[in-house]
Amino acid sequence: MSIEARLKELGITLPEAAAPVASYVPVVLQNGFAHVSGQLPFIDGELATGRLGDDVSLEDGQAAARACGLMILAQLKAAGIDLDRVTRVVKLGAFVNCTPDYIDQPKVANGASDLMQEVFGDIGRHARAAVGVPALPLGAAVEVDAIIAIASE
Repeated sequence: MSIEARLKELGITLPEAAAPVASYVPVVLQNGFAHVSGQLPFIDGELATGRLGDDVSLEDGQAAARACGLMILAQLKAAGIDLDRVTRVVKLGAFVNCTPDYIDQPKVANGASDLMQEVFGDIGRHARAAVGVPALPLGAAVEVDAIIAIASE
């Protein structure tokens, strides 16, 4: 089954790829790997903001991480990369805007990780870092970046 068909089966519509908020490009394809810049969580067109351990629940944090994952896929498509060329989701980096005593960053990051496994199956299983940070761009609750192996055309 193609990835587009899988997305349709899952009821997933990818968002429009967001423009960079600073001086960088969203995706760099080098030596068979797509390096995807950190993506922010847009849910129904609105940026999910706030801080875990304060005004954002674990469930909302997971939804924000999932939204970041959807934006990663949207950025790949916007860069002209057919999602069927993905041979492995290699690594995700999840950054969670949270209070100093918050310890559930890995649970928040599961929102993006679980999405990759839903969409890509076993090749969606990946290495990962999930870290807490005191602030993120634009007040975002979560930011996720990725390294994804891409087959040559």
